[in-house]
Amino acid sequence: MRAVVQTVDRASVTVDGEVVGAVRDGLLVLLGVTHTDTPETARTMARKVYELRILDDERSAAEVAAPILVVSQFTLYGDARKGRRPTWTAAAPADVAEPLVDEMVRALRERGAAVETGRFRTHMLVESVNVGPRTILLDL
Repeated sequence: MRAVVQTVDRASVTVDGEVVGAVRDGLLVLLGVTHTDTPETARTMARKVYELRILDDERSAAEVAAPILVVSQFTLYGDARKGRRPTWTAAAPADVAEPLVDEMVRALRERGAAVETGRFRTHMLVESVNVGPRTILLDL
């Protein structure tokens, strides 16, 4: 599992003209799933994201109750080392990835996080205003 975590002033996901998820003063998490990921991987990622000391004064979302917007992003497993056209073979197929993204979101909520999400298998418009900018790649 791979996540790009960004601190944001605001972030939102729009599908077909409707905002389906939005946060202010929190984290935007772009989440990719690979073939070997498990529910345990998703729970570990949730813990790492929630406790990541990336916010002001080296605080975490858990410490300051910062909301989190999670957006599935299979392209995090794109490989463009050969040529100009990426291959997506390392990305888990949607029927494998979706339950693991859901598990990560569930695990965040169980920890007390306020979580918004994108919508799986749709064309999403993701907007963000980054703070810092501070961006971390978590790779499990």
